Amino acid sequence: MNTVEQTLQVDLGDRSYPIYIGSSILDDASLYRRHIAGKQVLVVTNETVAPLYLQRVLGALEGYELSHVILPDGEQYKTIEVWGQIIDELLARRFNRNCTLVALGGGVIGDMTGFAAASYQRGVDFIQVPTTLLSQVDSSVGGKTGVNHALGKNMIGAFHQPKCVIADTTSLDTLDDRQLSSGIAEVVKYGLINDGAFFSWLEENVQALLSRDTAALVYAIAHSCQDKADIVTADEREVGQRALLNLGHTFGHGIETGMGYGEWLHGEAVAAGMAIAAKLSCHLNWMSRADESRVVNLLKQARLPVEPPATLSHEALMGLMAVDKKALDGHLRLVLLKGIGDALVTDQFETLDIVQTLNEYTQQ
Repeated sequence: MNTVEQTLQVDLGDRSYPIYIGSSILDDASLYRRHIAGKQVLVVTNETVAPLYLQRVLGALEGYELSHVILPDGEQYKTIEVWGQIIDELLARRFNRNCTLVALGGGVIGDMTGFAAASYQRGVDFIQVPTTLLSQVDSSVGGKTGVNHALGKNMIGAFHQPKCVIADTTSLDTLDDRQLSSGIAEVVKYGLINDGAFFSWLEENVQALLSRDTAALVYAIAHSCQDKADIVTADEREVGQRALLNLGHTFGHGIETGMGYGEWLHGEAVAAGMAIAAKLSCHLNWMSRADESRVVNLLKQARLPVEPPATLSHEALMGLMAVDKKALDGHLRLVLLKGIGDALVTDQFETLDIVQTLNEYTQQ
């Protein structure tokens, strides 16, 4: 039965949009139709998701001038070349400015489809239908779109908000355990940056999430989306507090790039990045060792890595971090922690502090 269990709102004036969270809503025609202005709809998905859900979504869109693109699955395919296949289809089908794109898949599909929508004829509508936990709690909300470059993750892209987000919790039933844990990393992030009570809830309920308990998943998704919606509403273009959402990401993006896209899942790299950020925060005497232990223990319980990869040298990781988008005027900025639920964006550290923190892992 199609059931919308929660509807949240991202309040951005004329770019505001709802987030629908529920079970078996992926093929609820009414949710799509209220947000589609024209007659042409292109569904973008990948080889893993298409056999599971593409026909259901196309069925919900019956009556529109429909087309679809099936892309290869994986972070290593989040490139300008693969992205071009979406543009090729739009042009081949002569889609106009009133068309709507539907992103059916995880964060890679959402980012590439959103970037195509931002770029095609200088901007057309798109709808997010995230099918992974990571994309439901994070990447589908907020309007960040883009592709990777060999020298840096998400270095080519645009801000472009969706018309709505349709998060179907039953799509998580087909998600493998590793991808589920990857999504939990981004959930933990919200507790760390500004929601200590949510972090405590996660400590008590992480096993329920891992066992795919429906009530726990709905609560975690809704709470995470609300936390992100509040931050995006206050700072859409990341000129201030939205940068807090990058906790663990500067280290994490360096790990993803250095190891080769797809070797580490995004959430795995972010988890290791958050653990490093916590250790650095302790090194600076900003955060207690007890709180650092809580961070590491929760990530371990979620079956996530808590150390940088041994095969990636500290020098290489530092070099990759130097080209991060969050660097300003050549100086690296990081999201660090004063405690659980108390994060800040800062450049008040020395390169030696990072080096000494990374060296702690080789001395263990």
